[in-house]
Amino acid sequence: MSQERTEERLTGLPAGDGVAAEAPFYHEDAPQAFQRLWTPHRMVYIGGQNRPTDNTPDQCPFCTGPTRSDEEALIVHRGETSYVIMNLYPYNTGHLLVCPYRHISDWTEATAAEREEIGRLTATAMSVVRSVSHPHGFNLGMNQGEVAGAGIAAHLHQHIVPRWKGDANFMPIIGRTKPVPQLLGEQRDMLASAWTTGAQGPGD
Repeated sequence: MSQERTEERLTGLPAGDGVAAEAPFYHEDAPQAFQRLWTPHRMVYIGGQNRPTDNTPDQCPFCTGPTRSDEEALIVHRGETSYVIMNLYPYNTGHLLVCPYRHISDWTEATAAEREEIGRLTATAMSVVRSVSHPHGFNLGMNQGEVAGAGIAAHLHQHIVPRWKGDANFMPIIGRTKPVPQLLGEQRDMLASAWTTGAQGPGD
């Protein structure tokens, strides 16, 4: 097989005229399902679609989420004071949020039990994601207030964002598109299954 045909077979892109086709980015050691390209376009959310119209619990997705089924709400795990849910507009594949059930906006408003469980669920979530998709690292954090970047400032939530070497390329910079190569429902099923089968690691 010619070099050009080999490049086309491996990448799905035509090659020739002295231009080599570049293979698409793939999360090393991640499941095959992570091959799909899904582009939710966070700009839709930033532009106002699906955002709460006020700060009340009735409008809060983190308050209404637990009233629905895990599959519908994309909930991975329910704890006593807090729960783990997929981010509907993820920064990266496998982006999770840990939220208290109570409608509070600031870390200082959380009880000792809520802080303990949020921390424990964060650590467990990292172990679960590592067992499922083998990221090279994580971004963890809370944005306190709209000025600090909180999309839902009225309800406290901890971000858990898996990271892989090379996962930030020209797509978000030039194309204004963030590739998330697996459907959220499939991610939820994989993570929830790993959570319940003990993949979270010892002590969790």
